[in-house]
Amino acid sequence: MCIFGRDKCRFALHSILSNCFQYDGVRKGRCLVRFTKMHGCGNDYIYIDGRQEKVEQGEKAGLARRLSDRHFGIGSDGVIFINDSEIADFEMEMYNADGSRSEMCGNGIRCVAKYVYDKGLTAKKCITVESAGKQKLLKLAIQDKRVVLVKVNMGEPQFGTEKIPVLWEKEAVVDEPVQIDGKEYRMTCVSVGNPHAVVFVEAVESFPVETVGPMLETDARFPNRINVEFVQVVDRSTIKMRVWERGTGETLGCGTGASAAAAACILSGVTEEQVTVKLRGGELEIYWNKKDDCIYMTGTAVTVFEGEIQL
Repeated sequence: MCIFGRDKCRFALHSILSNCFQYDGVRKGRCLVRFTKMHGCGNDYIYIDGRQEKVEQGEKAGLARRLSDRHFGIGSDGVIFINDSEIADFEMEMYNADGSRSEMCGNGIRCVAKYVYDKGLTAKKCITVESAGKQKLLKLAIQDKRVVLVKVNMGEPQFGTEKIPVLWEKEAVVDEPVQIDGKEYRMTCVSVGNPHAVVFVEAVESFPVETVGPMLETDARFPNRINVEFVQVVDRSTIKMRVWERGTGETLGCGTGASAAAAACILSGVTEEQVTVKLRGGELEIYWNKKDDCIYMTGTAVTVFEGEIQL
């Protein structure tokens, strides 16, 4: 028996539920939204067909925060909406777990390719996907009528400080010494559709990513914050990497991060032009073709499950 009385208990329960489930930017009402959870190298996102599921623009950031929560939501590194595009076959609209926007996601865009092909939205084995106003070309490898591998042209890596952006006294940050938490490391900054700081370490598995990652992400030298890759060079064709993604934290994998890390290694001469990047969630093959000056990333895309959630 409730010692406060039935009416007061009902009011208290209503208040608790309202506080638990009210998220900024998410509508008040009952609406079922269909979704597919997918991952590339453990980098998992919730995919929503924005052409079929009508979610208002102002609701998307709040919805991303709600759905990405691994205890009270579905659980993911963010939410990706698949929309129509005027310049490509499809558009990828991406939100991080904290509701912030992201310009590009290498693992995410591979899963977009698998989503649209496997669901019969396209029959093409070579498609274009728009992200933040820029097109990416993707080639699909098919097995048993399903996409198993996707190769993405990530474009030309940008090292200019204004492209990233990073506040630095030089025009580019390439293998530069940097003081982090009282220790000196070598760092290269590069943009591969979104900004990255690649930091070289001796033993990446034991490195305190959860401490150093957020320190660099919010460092004043990065006005738009930064994604951080911690890289250990294994040999001339292999590197190990852990990543701290802005707006999300440490993830099991990052496609643009792997591309940035490989570009930094190749530019510094510590690896060949084709690199296997070993992530906590899997492996990616990165190739920097110097003839067209483009980075190519190849990796898997996996469907985890589909469902509906009530807003």
